[in-house]
Amino acid sequence: MKKSRMVFLFICFLSIGSFADDLAAPYRPLVSIMTTKGEIIVELRPEKAPKTVDNFLTYVKSGFYENTIFHRVIKGFMIQGGGLTADFNKKKTREPIPNEANNGLSNRKYTIAMARTNDPHSAAAQFFINTATNDKLDFKNQSQSGWGYCVFGRVIKGMDVVDAIEAVKTSSNGMMNDVPDEAVVITKATVISEDPKKE
Repeated sequence: MKKSRMVFLFICFLSIGSFADDLAAPYRPLVSIMTTKGEIIVELRPEKAPKTVDNFLTYVKSGFYENTIFHRVIKGFMIQGGGLTADFNKKKTREPIPNEANNGLSNRKYTIAMARTNDPHSAAAQFFINTATNDKLDFKNQSQSGWGYCVFGRVIKGMDVVDAIEAVKTSSNGMMNDVPDEAVVITKATVISEDPKKE
């Protein structure tokens, strides 16, 4: 591991909450999402959304996200990706997961959450990063319209990359709106720190 990456991880651990001083603190995996606009690093929250985090890590480790795109970008709202290739083919996913939005985490700026259809429990691989505080997307109740969207982590490095993606020009592509005119590709997604108890 390069010295700069080791220093970065050390700083991240300190900012997360002094694990050395609190052995009961939950361990939070870190994932690197490398894009054509730069690198985004997200800190995941398995203690808040265990099934969602496990699902996301499974896709990351399998290489699923490589060469997928951010296909929906809405300024002042969010950037969404992780399910379509650059030629707009939808990748085959695993079975949907239960919605864990009722976990106390809010759709605040730079948090990462699961995308889904109108079915509350339809999230599979696609995710979005909030580019504003979107608490209207939070869990309200267990009705179909009240489930909200599950936050399962936050961006801790690469906010400028998120901002750059949010700033791209968009237009319509067939039936899809808010599509970047120039493809923003996820070239690689990797786990850069994981729970040592599982290693």
